[in-house]
Amino acid sequence: MITVIIPTFNEAGNLKSLLEDLSPQQDGHEIIVADGGSDDETIGIAEEFGAKIIRSDLGRGQQLKAGADHACGKILLFLHADSRFPLDGLAAIEKHLSDEPDCVGGNFRLLFDGDTEFSRWLIKFYAWIRKRGIYYGDSGVYVRRGIYIQVGGIKPLALMEDYNFTRRLEKAGPTCCIEEPALITSSRKFEGRRAPAIIWGWLKIHALYHFGVSPEKLAKLYYR
Repeated sequence: MITVIIPTFNEAGNLKSLLEDLSPQQDGHEIIVADGGSDDETIGIAEEFGAKIIRSDLGRGQQLKAGADHACGKILLFLHADSRFPLDGLAAIEKHLSDEPDCVGGNFRLLFDGDTEFSRWLIKFYAWIRKRGIYYGDSGVYVRRGIYIQVGGIKPLALMEDYNFTRRLEKAGPTCCIEEPALITSSRKFEGRRAPAIIWGWLKIHALYHFGVSPEKLAKLYYR
């Protein structure tokens, strides 16, 4: 069984599409919506699709951890609510982990939905850094439950919780990147921002993280 864990906060506009992607694949699997206090229709949509709802303090790291703490599956898949999940994506995870017993987890090849030059560049950039073992939560990170526990799980950090986790996952053993089918994510966080500013912000946050700046301070910088 795979447990799909989706952190949400007022994601009614995106969650329904994602759950529609997952619904035909749901048989024998579990979907958890870890909600951070939504006051829109997010909870109602989750209930409509039969997802298990876990209420948590707001913060993606805290929500992911809360969802994982209540998961029943032997495989955990962390998905952002603004993702579009591919047909047979869950079957692809099971096949990769079955065919490669040494594989501890991994992610999907990531495509951005924006039809801009920057979105197209990002697709190539994400593929380049993935070959160097760097990937993030928007690419659909999955992990064997035993390995998740072994590496200490998702930390309830204010920012960089995904990067923190995948660094530990990479040290636990070989990981797999599912090239086909690919996962599609939203380009909404880049809208209205200039590409140089986005890249500089990304580099600055990573540098400060490695210099030991607290995730709380990083979150204030990032969300500002």
